[in-house]
Amino acid sequence: MGDVKPFFLDLTADEISGLESTFGNILRSGQLILNQYTEQFESEFAAKMGVPYAVATSSGTASLIMLLRAHQAMGKKVAVPTNTNFASAAAILHVGAMPVFMDMDCETFAPTLDMLKEAHHKDEIDGVVWVHIGGLISPEFTQVVEYCKSNKLFLIEDAAHAHGSKMSGVCAGAFADGGAFSFFPTKVMTTMEGGMVTTHDKDVADIMRSLRNQGKGASKFGSDHLHLGSSWRISEIAAAMGLVQLGKLDQMLDVRANAAKSMIKVLDELGVPYCKFDHMDRASQYKLIVRYKQDASIDDLKKQFKECGVILGGGVYDRTCHQQEVFKDVPVSDDGFPVAEKYCPRHICPPLTSGLTDDDVECVTNAFRQVLA
Repeated sequence: MGDVKPFFLDLTADEISGLESTFGNILRSGQLILNQYTEQFESEFAAKMGVPYAVATSSGTASLIMLLRAHQAMGKKVAVPTNTNFASAAAILHVGAMPVFMDMDCETFAPTLDMLKEAHHKDEIDGVVWVHIGGLISPEFTQVVEYCKSNKLFLIEDAAHAHGSKMSGVCAGAFADGGAFSFFPTKVMTTMEGGMVTTHDKDVADIMRSLRNQGKGASKFGSDHLHLGSSWRISEIAAAMGLVQLGKLDQMLDVRANAAKSMIKVLDELGVPYCKFDHMDRASQYKLIVRYKQDASIDDLKKQFKECGVILGGGVYDRTCHQQEVFKDVPVSDDGFPVAEKYCPRHICPPLTSGLTDDDVECVTNAFRQVLA
């Protein structure tokens, strides 16, 4: 058996064969964008996530930028966790807004409601990009939603990790003013490149469709431009692949859930802390966030796991945004972000994919016993 790897493309031979036929039909039709597969993908994704509208885009980053544009974030301050992907914070800068970084709780790897309140009162934020890190919805998130509503703060869900995550009967991407999903190759489901915006607001959905298509109006291929948009469309080929992945999303999530259940059983036995998800109806299990206790560096741990036949993927995230050179001009308080600075370099995310076999899971749990005990 080879090494257990952190990434897996979940497509069977029959599904690949079917996609090859579909791709040929798309190419022969000459309709490569904004056609039937895009429309079907949007409709089925919206239904799956429990929202009336979904708009497919070229990437998760584009989805964030478009939502920020729709909520007129230019010139405003927008709170965002510091322990997130570059894109979450970069999208704020791309629209001419200023990120206000927030720290995290070590139990959830998400900000707390109190941290959000502090950013609101101290930094006078106008909106929030909240990240469902690793596919985990914070147990405080419904309170966050209510706080933002009552204080007229726009709230965008970065759900790039959270396809199918659900809490209190509501899916990630359906709680707030809009959700941004990514279909990058490493995500829970993929279209190679691509993204999706989810929303309850028809006006927002209409703006999304315009912005992704060079700001054009209702006529997709006309010459009237209503908004300063860009080329943020998904291709018909990507949408067709998305339909296949979406159709098996529940199946993929079940495999991840069973693997995570076996892993946390061993972590509990060893007394190793991890970010829990038992408050949720379902977690996407994009990442199992494990806080290790040893003094070893992350590089040492990766080497030890590799010797056990397990390749560790990236964390969430090894370096915080406020420590990145590209964000050096973003103001940071003198206190810094002590929790994120402590735990971002001191956690691991074991392989957790829909391709894991029972033998793979056993290999990972055996590695836990050898390395983390």
